[in-house]
Amino acid sequence: MVTPATKVTIIAENLLEQDILAVINEAGATGYTIVEGRGKGKYGLHGNRGASVIDAFSIIRIEFVMRDRDTALHVAQTISERHFSQQPGIIYFSAVEVLRADRF
Repeated sequence: MVTPATKVTIIAENLLEQDILAVINEAGATGYTIVEGRGKGKYGLHGNRGASVIDAFSIIRIEFVMRDRDTALHVAQTISERHFSQQPGIIYFSAVEVLRADRF
């Protein structure tokens, strides 16, 4: 049986990782995934490891899933208000269905 949930994807600079994870953990998320990234956006090109002058400014993608959509939205809003008015970053949501809902 599948259960509806919300996946939150956050694209941010590596230097924000610990603060973002603190917000996610405080909200009760049971886990997350972090992937190193590269790409192009409003603030220009972001290379991965070799092209980044300072590792803190490389980009990462953090994803987590929560069954409670309101909590997921609150987490995203908190992160956005703390960081993304001054620094590059985006957050987007996906409606997903999960197996083993007790894990979320």
